[in-house]
Amino acid sequence: MTRPRIAIAGLQHETNCHGLTQAGLAEFEMADSWPGMLHGQKVITQTRGMNLPIAGFANAAEIAGYEIIPILWCAAEPSAHVTDHAFETISGMILDALRAAGPLDGVYLDLHGAMVTESFADGEGELLRRVRAQIGEDIPLVASLDLHANVSAEMCAHADYLAIFRTYPHLDMAETGARCQPVLARLLRGEVLHKALRTVPYLIPLHAQYTGSPPFSTLYGSLPDLQQQGVEADIALGFTAADFPDTGPSCVAYAKTAAQAEAAVDTILSHFLAMEGRIDRTLLSLDAAVQLSHQQREKPLILADVQDNPGAGGTSDTTGLLRALIDGKCRKVLSGMFHDPELAQKAHAAGSSARFKGELGSKSGVPGQTPVTGLFEVLSLSDGDCPYTGEMYGGGIATLGKSAALRIVDADAQIDVVVTSIRNQCLDLAHFTHFGLDPADYNPHFPSKALISLS
Repeated sequence: MTRPRIAIAGLQHETNCHGLTQAGLAEFEMADSWPGMLHGQKVITQTRGMNLPIAGFANAAEIAGYEIIPILWCAAEPSAHVTDHAFETISGMILDALRAAGPLDGVYLDLHGAMVTESFADGEGELLRRVRAQIGEDIPLVASLDLHANVSAEMCAHADYLAIFRTYPHLDMAETGARCQPVLARLLRGEVLHKALRTVPYLIPLHAQYTGSPPFSTLYGSLPDLQQQGVEADIALGFTAADFPDTGPSCVAYAKTAAQAEAAVDTILSHFLAMEGRIDRTLLSLDAAVQLSHQQREKPLILADVQDNPGAGGTSDTTGLLRALIDGKCRKVLSGMFHDPELAQKAHAAGSSARFKGELGSKSGVPGQTPVTGLFEVLSLSDGDCPYTGEMYGGGIATLGKSAALRIVDADAQIDVVVTSIRNQCLDLAHFTHFGLDPADYNPHFPSKALISLS
């Protein structure tokens, strides 16, 4: 029996339409939080064992005995719009490779679901449309999406199946890619899956989307029950900064009958409508955050600067929280990661243990921000190749560029910061331990004044 020939490719970008910098081709080619652009067999060999959707699908497909035709995989750090040049170049490479691949039995795509380009508000919908036009209506096309996808009717129309992450933080990325394989197998056998989509009539900010506790743990916990009833269903919580008409939460379902699929999404939508008032959207003011940091506690306090999250398109160099911590005379603070290539370069020029005057942050042009100026002590230096150790990105390497751990030398505050040359989201303890800084050490003797700040 001939093995199914399955082409795989990935193009990932989460677009913050309010960001300051765009994602050009160079941003997709470079390594940052994830590997740089991969072609051919490197798509498999250089993602193997990583918590990436394409790695999970490739592994499941190999076990199933498929012949995999790897095309390319790339991602760029979240930012403002993807340039037309980048989108047209990368989508063109995918389409050219599909044409050159010979007869195919199926296609899998590793996508995000919140990509906005200069010309297309629904970047994934447009890419799926082009791939569908290339392969025809009879070849199964499946794709995986991020939990923060803004799922559009066009995405659903062109893909035979969409699988979506079910955890935030995203611990199930590879698992989600792997979930595409058994559904693809059903489609290859000729099964017809009816699809349904519902959108939720309200938005949910990122900091309110944690899936480890109610109400979202309960909502996502209902999906295995639907699967036992023969329905493959998934939920996206949306990415509000990708500002276009389809922005927001949604749910999809696939079943043997249209009635089953429609009933499933109607049930999920009813749960969304019932729980709107139970979603915790609380944010602390800077003053409240500083006051909280002075309260006694047994473990370090973690403050997340959600407005400057590079994983959502932030510049990672605003200084509002840092300045508040300094003014609040906070001690035993570990803060990171700041994107400041200029300061990182000065630290490397000064050398380990040296002290030098410099300016930290606020170089990207965010209105109302000014650098933190003063004396800095170099605690450690790195070339920026930082192996992940945590569950979310374990198996990969963060590429930070020239980077440094610095201490802000101030008589009243004691604050250590990690500064990088390449913008990365602070989502792994390795981003601190790589520099010899253990977050657990920021609380042993001063439980009332320990703090970890994530920028």
